[in-house]
Amino acid sequence: MVRKWQKLTAARRRRISWSRQVTEKGHFVVYTSDEKRFMIPLTYLKSEIFTELLKMAEEEFGVVSSGPIMLPCDSIFMEYAISMIQRNVAEDLEKALIMSLATCRHSSLSNNYQVQTNQQLFICSF
Repeated sequence: MVRKWQKLTAARRRRISWSRQVTEKGHFVVYTSDEKRFMIPLTYLKSEIFTELLKMAEEEFGVVSSGPIMLPCDSIFMEYAISMIQRNVAEDLEKALIMSLATCRHSSLSNNYQVQTNQQLFICSF
Protein backbone atom coordinates (compact mmCIF):
# COMPACT_ATOMS: atom_id res chain seq x y z
CA MET A 1 0.00 0.00 0.00
CA VAL A 2 2.88 2.37 0.82
CA ARG A 3 4.42 1.75 -2.60
CA LYS A 4 1.10 2.55 -4.26
CA TRP A 5 0.96 5.93 -2.48
CA GLN A 6 4.58 6.65 -3.38
CA LYS A 7 3.85 5.93 -7.04
CA LEU A 8 0.74 8.12 -6.98
CA THR A 9 2.55 11.06 -5.40
CA ALA A 10 5.48 10.67 -7.81
CA ALA A 11 3.07 10.67 -10.76
CA ARG A 12 1.28 13.72 -9.37
CA ARG A 13 4.59 15.59 -9.06
CA ARG A 14 5.48 14.85 -12.68
CA ARG A 15 2.13 16.09 -13.99
CA ILE A 16 2.47 19.50 -12.41
CA SER A 17 4.07 21.99 -14.77
CA TRP A 18 6.39 23.73 -12.34
CA SER A 19 6.81 27.42 -12.89
CA ARG A 20 10.35 28.51 -13.59
CA GLN A 21 9.75 31.98 -12.22
CA VAL A 22 12.60 33.43 -10.22
CA THR A 23 12.06 33.47 -6.50
CA GLU A 24 12.61 36.80 -4.78
CA LYS A 25 15.55 37.13 -2.42
CA GLY A 26 14.62 36.08 1.11
CA HIS A 27 11.77 33.83 -0.04
CA PHE A 28 11.15 30.18 -0.87
CA VAL A 29 8.49 28.54 -3.00
CA VAL A 30 6.06 25.80 -2.01
CA TYR A 31 3.21 24.13 -3.85
CA THR A 32 -0.03 22.97 -2.29
CA SER A 33 -1.83 19.71 -3.01
CA ASP A 34 -4.04 21.50 -5.53
CA GLU A 35 -0.87 22.65 -7.36
CA LYS A 36 -0.99 26.34 -6.44
CA ARG A 37 2.36 28.12 -6.07
CA PHE A 38 3.16 30.24 -3.01
CA MET A 39 6.24 32.42 -2.50
CA ILE A 40 6.88 32.49 1.23
CA PRO A 41 9.25 34.80 3.19
CA LEU A 42 12.05 32.90 4.92
CA THR A 43 11.04 34.51 8.22
CA TYR A 44 7.88 32.36 8.17
CA LEU A 45 10.08 29.31 8.83
CA LYS A 46 10.13 30.43 12.48
CA SER A 47 6.38 29.85 12.60
CA GLU A 48 5.07 26.68 14.22
CA ILE A 49 2.60 26.35 11.33
CA PHE A 50 5.32 26.11 8.69
CA THR A 51 7.49 23.87 10.83
CA GLU A 52 4.64 21.39 11.16
CA LEU A 53 3.58 21.68 7.51
CA LEU A 54 7.12 20.85 6.41
CA LYS A 55 7.23 17.86 8.81
CA MET A 56 3.91 16.62 7.42
CA ALA A 57 5.19 17.08 3.87
CA GLU A 58 8.27 15.02 4.68
CA GLU A 59 6.10 12.25 6.15
CA GLU A 60 3.75 12.22 3.17
CA PHE A 61 6.05 12.89 0.22
CA GLY A 62 9.52 12.16 1.59
CA VAL A 63 12.54 14.41 1.24
CA VAL A 64 12.97 15.60 -2.33
CA SER A 65 16.50 16.65 -3.24
CA SER A 66 15.49 18.30 -6.48
CA GLY A 67 12.20 19.81 -7.46
CA PRO A 68 9.60 21.83 -5.61
CA ILE A 69 8.42 21.49 -2.04
CA MET A 70 4.90 20.04 -1.90
CA LEU A 71 2.78 20.69 1.17
CA PRO A 72 -0.05 18.36 2.24
CA CYS A 73 -2.72 21.07 2.26
CA ASP A 74 -4.80 22.90 -0.31
CA SER A 75 -4.44 26.54 -1.32
CA ILE A 76 -7.38 27.68 0.83
CA PHE A 77 -5.74 26.27 3.95
CA MET A 78 -2.41 27.81 2.91
CA GLU A 79 -3.91 31.27 2.40
CA TYR A 80 -5.55 31.04 5.82
CA ALA A 81 -2.29 29.89 7.44
CA ILE A 82 -0.38 32.77 5.83
CA SER A 83 -2.98 35.28 7.03
CA MET A 84 -2.65 33.91 10.58
CA ILE A 85 1.14 34.27 10.47
CA GLN A 86 0.87 37.81 9.11
CA ARG A 87 -1.45 38.76 11.96
CA ASN A 88 0.89 37.23 14.57
CA VAL A 89 -1.88 35.16 16.14
CA ALA A 90 -1.37 33.47 19.48
CA GLU A 91 0.58 30.21 19.57
CA ASP A 92 -2.46 28.24 20.75
CA LEU A 93 -4.38 29.32 17.63
CA GLU A 94 -1.47 28.17 15.45
CA LYS A 95 -1.54 24.80 17.21
CA ALA A 96 -5.31 24.54 16.71
CA LEU A 97 -4.87 25.16 12.98
CA ILE A 98 -2.18 22.47 12.78
CA MET A 99 -4.36 20.02 14.70
CA SER A 100 -7.26 20.66 12.31
CA LEU A 101 -5.05 19.83 9.34
CA ALA A 102 -3.70 16.69 11.01
CA THR A 103 -7.23 15.57 11.88
CA CYS A 104 -8.47 16.16 8.32
CA ARG A 105 -5.52 14.27 6.85
CA HIS A 106 -5.98 11.36 9.26
CA SER A 107 -9.71 11.23 8.52
CA SER A 108 -9.07 11.32 4.77
CA LEU A 109 -6.48 8.54 4.94
CA SER A 110 -8.71 6.32 7.08
CA ASN A 111 -11.65 6.89 4.71
CA ASN A 112 -9.48 5.87 1.74
CA TYR A 113 -8.39 2.75 3.62
CA GLN A 114 -12.00 1.88 4.49
CA VAL A 115 -13.06 2.24 0.84
CA GLN A 116 -10.21 -0.01 -0.30
CA THR A 117 -11.01 -2.57 2.40
CA ASN A 118 -14.71 -2.57 1.48
CA GLN A 119 -13.84 -3.02 -2.21
CA GLN A 120 -11.54 -5.93 -1.35
CA LEU A 121 -14.25 -7.56 0.76
CA PHE A 122 -16.75 -7.10 -2.05
CA ILE A 123 -14.39 -8.70 -4.56
CA CYS A 124 -13.59 -11.58 -2.21
CA SER A 125 -17.28 -12.34 -1.75
CA PHE A 126 -17.70 -13.44 -5.38
